[in-house]
Amino acid sequence: MNSQLQKNNHRFIDKEKSRIFIWTLFDFANTSYSIVVVTFLFAVYFKQTVVEGKPIGDFYWSIGTSISMLITAIISPILGAIADYSAGKKRFLLFFTLLCIISTAFLFFIGKGDILTALILFITANIGFEAGLVFYDAFLPEITSPKNYGRVSGYGFAMGYVGSLVTLAIALPFIQKQMIKETFPMAALIFLIFAIPLFIFINDSRKKTSEERNYLKIGFNRVANTLTHLKNYKNLAMFLLSYFFFIEGVNTVIYFSGNYASTTLNFSMEELIIFFIIVQTTAIVGSVLFGIIADSYGQKKSLVLSLIIWLVTILIAFFSSDPTNFVMGWLSSELNYDALQLSRNSFYLVGLLAGSVMGATQSTSRSMMSKLTPFDRKTEFFGFYSFFGKSSAIIGPLVFGYVSYLTSNQRVAILTIGAFFLVGLFILRYVKDPKPTVNN
Repeated sequence: MNSQLQKNNHRFIDKEKSRIFIWTLFDFANTSYSIVVVTFLFAVYFKQTVVEGKPIGDFYWSIGTSISMLITAIISPILGAIADYSAGKKRFLLFFTLLCIISTAFLFFIGKGDILTALILFITANIGFEAGLVFYDAFLPEITSPKNYGRVSGYGFAMGYVGSLVTLAIALPFIQKQMIKETFPMAALIFLIFAIPLFIFINDSRKKTSEERNYLKIGFNRVANTLTHLKNYKNLAMFLLSYFFFIEGVNTVIYFSGNYASTTLNFSMEELIIFFIIVQTTAIVGSVLFGIIADSYGQKKSLVLSLIIWLVTILIAFFSSDPTNFVMGWLSSELNYDALQLSRNSFYLVGLLAGSVMGATQSTSRSMMSKLTPFDRKTEFFGFYSFFGKSSAIIGPLVFGYVSYLTSNQRVAILTIGAFFLVGLFILRYVKDPKPTVNN
């Protein structure tokens, strides 16, 4: 009897590990879009080629980001509620995944001056990417137990950053030959190939709670009910408010780091590649490490630590990006090193620090949300999680882009990011941390 029980336990563990691996493959897949379009190649291509290097390019980019996030923020809670009711997470995820892949591939046809077309394609691709995450994230409570949420969420983000490195490696020959446009359909193809296993091997229950088919009405009613009874979820509401601010900072860094390095520091494509390799590599380590910290010591402590590191990173980025300020002047004098070169090299340190907490902050937030969320309404609440994350991404990049445009100085705009992290950290003080579960 004991032997049979042990065999069953081993089968269950192996099946869970298999589900987790397949789930993380989707993270591997979708970061091909994130690194190529959002963070690096298309972001720089849009500023330097499409908008021809004009300062207003940052503002246009922020408008595209904000519109896509606004639409995603509006539809996410409704779609989440519908998916909960109809048990259709996988179908919604498939639709938005294909929307992102097709729009990304069509970026190949964008050239100089095609600002409107570029923004439309970027907006639809980003909606597909961001809305899809609502349904992808909601699979987390189904593939593992609560005691492992932090680790598994961290594995997902770590796998995503591995995907980014693989994508960069594949894109490198194209970049060296100045074939930037060719990397856009390449990213779409990688996304398609590695997303397929989730849709084949991870099942989504199709049970329905009644015969009513007006899913849109059901979605609105369930969201309205959740909002009405939000007072019953005070801790969750406080966490979402904190999340709204600090994820604003993370999103802005993701959307503008490539533009910042190329515009303010005049990084070449080769230097940008080195910079993003540093970011992605440290992000892999950070995602796993902070996942372990979250499961062992609590999600809140893990988040607080990551936000403190973010604040330090922003300060270093602000001071190091101007070789004429007193800090860089003093350091270059002490180290007997050229101030301009020191400024450029210091940004690699910024990449190292930002990478160590970029995935960690998002991963720990996702695992904390999983612990705070009622299981029977997981997709609906992840819809609200997405709503707060995406609506915050409307403001952060828009503020950065507008301040950059007004001052013609991205260095001044970077201080707005630090303000978002600071407010989020302050509100997080009032969130009660779910008790850490000791793993055997």
